[in-house]
Amino acid sequence: MKEISKLMGFRPEVKVLDATLRDGGLVNEFYFTDQFVKDLYQANIKAGVDYMELGYKADKTMFDVDKFGKWKFCDDDMIREVIGENENTGLKLAVMADVGRCNYKQDIAPKSESPIDLVRVATYINTMPAAVDMIEDAYNKGYETTCNIMAISNAQETDLKVALDILGQSPVDVFYIVDSFGSIYPEQLARIADIFMEFATKYGKQVGVHAHNNQQLAFANTIEAVGDGVNWLDGTYLGMGRGAGNCQMELLLGFLRNPKFNLYPVLQFIEDYMKPLKKEGVKWGYDLQYMMTGILNQHPRTAIAFTNEGREDFCEFYKELVIQD
Repeated sequence: MKEISKLMGFRPEVKVLDATLRDGGLVNEFYFTDQFVKDLYQANIKAGVDYMELGYKADKTMFDVDKFGKWKFCDDDMIREVIGENENTGLKLAVMADVGRCNYKQDIAPKSESPIDLVRVATYINTMPAAVDMIEDAYNKGYETTCNIMAISNAQETDLKVALDILGQSPVDVFYIVDSFGSIYPEQLARIADIFMEFATKYGKQVGVHAHNNQQLAFANTIEAVGDGVNWLDGTYLGMGRGAGNCQMELLLGFLRNPKFNLYPVLQFIEDYMKPLKKEGVKWGYDLQYMMTGILNQHPRTAIAFTNEGREDFCEFYKELVIQD
């Protein structure tokens, strides 16, 4: 297999995760139809995608269930009603649990009682001890785990190394680089990946990347990461995700040379569902306001508000950001 993979130009250990429902749900408050989810699930199976992230395990005492679609909460019974037990498909199911926003001890059942395979713990560097507690809880319940370190562009190198050293001693499977603000350039990503790989090698972990497209670099940063030894890659269909969106699944599968991946089901789903979503007025993707927050390494919340308000005074918005910055 190794000789064949060299000839064909692919690395068989690379895993692709579809985050369309989870990151895309931040665009439409997780209001996806059951048919959308069923067909996305089937598209991922046919495309050879390794993991499908369904949404969040959000704390229902913190978030009003009447203001969000069900994929904000990902109840096990609801997952079974929509896509079944997910047996013998080759596709694994994932959910995200945010530090401080998830009642994980209560809401995440043992793996033996759940169709979920992977719990992705999202944290900032300064909440790493709480993240490790969540990781240990999920591991003890039988799940695979990742730790998604958000806002990596704001991290000091010394703090990052301390956090990765702590994380490496936990049972987590994958360290995730998350460019939350879409502000990182490929050469910066390479340096960050080197640090992650150093600690991953030390502790026998894998490294993943989750990129945002504020500067139209989500795909570039993802393939840079592949070259740096990162094996877990996130993408979303047509780049659907918060604000400027994510690395486009169609570009990612087109780039990877592993013959197990099939681009056609992705294109079919985009034609049937993603393009109509855009026509219905659901907004995501690169635009000037997101570019500005990316360049200034700021959270995109102000750009999202700008978009939702229907503003087009881009120069005024830039002045607001610079003054704020």
